[in-house]
Amino acid sequence: MAENIIIRVQSPEGMKKITSTKRETAAGFLKKVAKEFGFSSNGFSIYLNRNKTGEILSQNKTLSLLKPFDEDYLNHLDPPVKHMSFHAYIRKLTGGADKGKFVALENISCKIKSGCEGHPPWPEGICTKCQPSAITLNRQKYRHVDNIMFENHTIADRFLDFWRKTGNQRMGYLYGRYTEHKDIPLGIRAEVAAIYEPPQIGTQNSLELIEDPKAEAVEEIAAKLILSKLLSGVGWIFTDLLSEDTRIGTVRYTRNKDSYFLSAEECITAGHFQNQHANACRLSPDGHFGSKFVTVVATGGPDNQVHFEGYQVSNQCMALVRDECLLPCKDVPELGYAKESSTEQYVPDVFYKITTTFPKDPVFTFSSTFRFPIENRDALGETQDFHSLATYLSQCSSSSSFLDIVSDFHLLLFLVTNEVMPLQDSIGLLLDAVKTSNEELAQTWKKSEQWATIEQLCSTVGGQPSGSLDYAMGGPTLPQSSSAVWSCLHCTFMNQPGTEHCEMCSLPHS
Repeated sequence: MAENIIIRVQSPEGMKKITSTKRETAAGFLKKVAKEFGFSSNGFSIYLNRNKTGEILSQNKTLSLLKPFDEDYLNHLDPPVKHMSFHAYIRKLTGGADKGKFVALENISCKIKSGCEGHPPWPEGICTKCQPSAITLNRQKYRHVDNIMFENHTIADRFLDFWRKTGNQRMGYLYGRYTEHKDIPLGIRAEVAAIYEPPQIGTQNSLELIEDPKAEAVEEIAAKLILSKLLSGVGWIFTDLLSEDTRIGTVRYTRNKDSYFLSAEECITAGHFQNQHANACRLSPDGHFGSKFVTVVATGGPDNQVHFEGYQVSNQCMALVRDECLLPCKDVPELGYAKESSTEQYVPDVFYKITTTFPKDPVFTFSSTFRFPIENRDALGETQDFHSLATYLSQCSSSSSFLDIVSDFHLLLFLVTNEVMPLQDSIGLLLDAVKTSNEELAQTWKKSEQWATIEQLCSTVGGQPSGSLDYAMGGPTLPQSSSAVWSCLHCTFMNQPGTEHCEMCSLPHS
């Protein structure tokens, strides 16, 4: 029995998948296409390439199927594809008669193999068994990610606001998911749903990251917000923007073929992040090979407007960074160099570009139309506290659903990490509501004592009486003091349920 295959056919009416076999005639395939699209049997033409070359004719005896790794085919796509997708590369390796039975994707190592007993350890001795192979830098034929897409413009605009208001550079981690990229055979797209901005010190020409006490909480929230596909860290983003004319909002075009696209230090940082987020691969003895973690630079383009450029460094660069062989040049940012061997380390005798786009039809994983302050922006006077939460809730209209109000990545992060009333152990139901867009679950969580306490705190710091926060389907649901922890209106001390006077200042509850 012939092996079934799926062929995608693109038309002005959309794309359809046609089931075929390797032995099917061209005439038989054209009949299937006509039936699927509702065409007359001879009123259409099918081409192998988007530029309408390579027409499939009914008199052809068999259907000639293109391989997703065929370089001639990739070069004739519009636009041409310089790097095949990683899955196409895997298909090439496993497409022979042995079906890849003997294929093994070896990770590059720049370190001396340990346990060689035929001689003293380095630097006193070394042999061909333990010596790492020399590395010849080559252009990588494939890439692990073929496209980067922000779900909507708002994600990027809010990130750029920091630079617009301060002139200082900014960095953030990209959270989203990996999906199919249909424009490239077997391609992968990184879709960005949120940007987390860690603690950092930025100036007009430098960035310094600070230890982040919330890092684990951010990863935990992302792990719990599993949709149909995993919401996880897919990359990092940073700005390199210099204003050219503030009157018309132009920026300088500094990164190009005459200077550099990524500096050596940025390549090393990208390699470090990619090593931290290795790509699982069954064909590698180590269980991982390469990385899908991307780098995005917000910088000036040829038209002096802000452009988003996506990159990844090669597996060779990852290995050189992992084994601490690569260093940046101090005075020439575009150049790096390999360390020389020393008594401590033997060193044996590198990025590709990714298209970054925005969709025609915006998508919102986090659907709130209101803006809760972004974390770690104290330099702008924007803080995450109960004052800002009270302000945020007061902006929400009574017609807004509770799910829409809480469906904000930065708000969820604040609810989990705030020091006054952290909800890390009790927010699971709310995260389930957000990831499944379930208003009923959100309303159930809204009735919890934890949210009642949050509302009490907002009423206190906002100078409003309890119950005056009018939002989302009839106002807040505050239980009486007998059934919930309550905050003293005078000293803000959190008192246990059932008490009528504050345990700290002894003043009455109301």
